[in-house]
Amino acid sequence: MLEILYRDDQLIAIDKPAGLLVHRSDIDRHETRFAVQLLRDQIGRRVQPVHRLDKGTSGVLLFAFDATVAREMGRQFEGGAVEKTYLAVVRGWPAESGVIDHALSRQHGDYGRKLPAATAQPAVTHYRRLATIELPVAIDRYPSSRYALLELKPLTGRHHQLRRHLKHISHPIIGDATHGKGLHNRFFQREFGCHRLLLACVGMTFRHPVSGASIVIDRSIMRHRVKVGAGETAPDQFAVLLERFDWSQASAPCPAA
Repeated sequence: MLEILYRDDQLIAIDKPAGLLVHRSDIDRHETRFAVQLLRDQIGRRVQPVHRLDKGTSGVLLFAFDATVAREMGRQFEGGAVEKTYLAVVRGWPAESGVIDHALSRQHGDYGRKLPAATAQPAVTHYRRLATIELPVAIDRYPSSRYALLELKPLTGRHHQLRRHLKHISHPIIGDATHGKGLHNRFFQREFGCHRLLLACVGMTFRHPVSGASIVIDRSIMRHRVKVGAGETAPDQFAVLLERFDWSQASAPCPAA
């Protein structure tokens, strides 16, 4: 059962597990489970996603109950009026904070269909380093391996923006099979039992399309859980890793101003 983080007469937000597609995609034609379908069956109402999360990304996912609200929220996302906050574990130690301003071309359509080469569009991501760790293990060409926990705030919504931006600054996200580093991904699988993309949407702030009220949805990564059996759940691999690295406090949402 999907965990509901927010619900009113127009909108509903869930905590999407890693590995779940938002909707049917040509990229994963063998998949039979989708967040849209699961949520519809769970609450007995049709829903429309107003934004996307990659299959491997977990966290806050927002839906509308009707097309009018979906269009209005879509305009807010496209116009950069929705503030989104992500957490990611990356290779290396980036600067304490920074801005990645690097244009990106659109690679796939809404349903995963590959698009012809297109002109790159502006893409901007703010980041802040929350915690670091250095492990006495030689994985690449260095005698030890460094990793960092980052807070990411994308100001635009390009395809795979965070994953591509972190690769661009040579600090790829752990678990990213497309834009990451296989040696480090396999190390996390082998040593920490972590087989997922270490990227999660943990916060979202937007203006309600009907009431105009400011809506804030926060989701601590430490509360993410996955189904392991009939009626049983366990902490998500991301949360387990943060606990192991003593990063659980660093990952806590900042209190609202």
